[in-house]
Amino acid sequence: MTKRRVAITGLGAVTPLGLDMETTWDALLAGTSGAGPITHFDTTDFTTKFACELKGFDAENYVDKVEARKLDPFTHYMLAAGDEAMRDCGLDRGKIDLTRFGCILGTGIGGILELELTAKVLEDRGPRRISPFFITKMICNSSAGYAAIRYGLRGTSFATVSACASASHAIGMSMRAIQYGDADFALTGGSEAAVTRVGIGAFCANRALSARNDDPKTASRPFDRDRDGFVMGEGGAALVLEEYEHARKRGAKIYAELLGFGSTDDAYHITAPNEQGDGLIRAVRTALADAKVALEAVDYVNAHGTSTQLNDKIETHALKQVFGNHVRKLAVNSTKSMVGHMLGGAGAIEAAVCALTLMRGQVHPTINLQNPDPACDLDYVPGAARDLRARFCISNSLGFGGHNTCLVLAKIDS
Repeated sequence: MTKRRVAITGLGAVTPLGLDMETTWDALLAGTSGAGPITHFDTTDFTTKFACELKGFDAENYVDKVEARKLDPFTHYMLAAGDEAMRDCGLDRGKIDLTRFGCILGTGIGGILELELTAKVLEDRGPRRISPFFITKMICNSSAGYAAIRYGLRGTSFATVSACASASHAIGMSMRAIQYGDADFALTGGSEAAVTRVGIGAFCANRALSARNDDPKTASRPFDRDRDGFVMGEGGAALVLEEYEHARKRGAKIYAELLGFGSTDDAYHITAPNEQGDGLIRAVRTALADAKVALEAVDYVNAHGTSTQLNDKIETHALKQVFGNHVRKLAVNSTKSMVGHMLGGAGAIEAAVCALTLMRGQVHPTINLQNPDPACDLDYVPGAARDLRARFCISNSLGFGGHNTCLVLAKIDS
């Protein structure tokens, strides 16, 4: 069976750098940090007191007041990003078969705020005071379900949950649905809203977060010798995928083409990556083979780049193993250095960044890379954005549980 081609025709985002894709992109090119003191709750007793929060987000700008109360913030963020992506793609939903339009969205944790608040209601006021909307606010597939209802999307629809690889899995599954003829269009991406007392407290407890409370904007420092953990981010990003020939025929704006997907597991440790990078190495090789792209053709890598001791050196090692001598010609950057780690939404904003990098010929910097780790010795685009005429790129995502994903994107010839 010949696989059909897949175009990216719509992008949307709400991130700590802006409440739309264009504002986020401009801030990334400028090297802007989205980190600052947490405002969602009192951090007096927390070892980490900062995060990359959304600024100025009001759910009622996207959902009416009554409906907003029935949704957890992770769904608010996904619908906001989805609205932008659906407008951006330019599809007239009244003129296409919506039974052929899929909706596959990812989240790592889902409605953690709702779970946190409801646990307190149960403890303080008893089971009769639990909201009837608790389950539908909390469950991880709520964003996919509500988005499908909102836009009338009646094709394949589900949620992917693989920690920080969730959104990349969603994008890969959406690509497959179109390639194999199960859908002609898909709304995909991911979101997270884990800047909560439980969310931050739990990651503090496992010592995954940076504790650079005196200077939050420099705390996310992927590949730097002095990195001390990741910075929690929140938000969401959405992509509209479309069968390539359909997009061409209607004269759609095509950001990039999705070519390949690789997915593996380390089967090693629930939180730590395999020390030799075995799972990521296999995911990247699988994705490139799926895309039929030679190693030497890749110009750019959007790294997982979390700013944790283990991830950054293991990811660097994996790239060296995959690309050999060509690794020295790659531009490698970390979007997380500015938006923080959006967990289940990370792979979505990073795939969107890849598409824009290919389309516009610019690559954003990795900020706060002041003292490079000797084990991390690649070109991480430190300091400032630069022009980059990339033909092919990859985006890596890794998640607790040993999950590894890699997406391959290609520039569209003008």
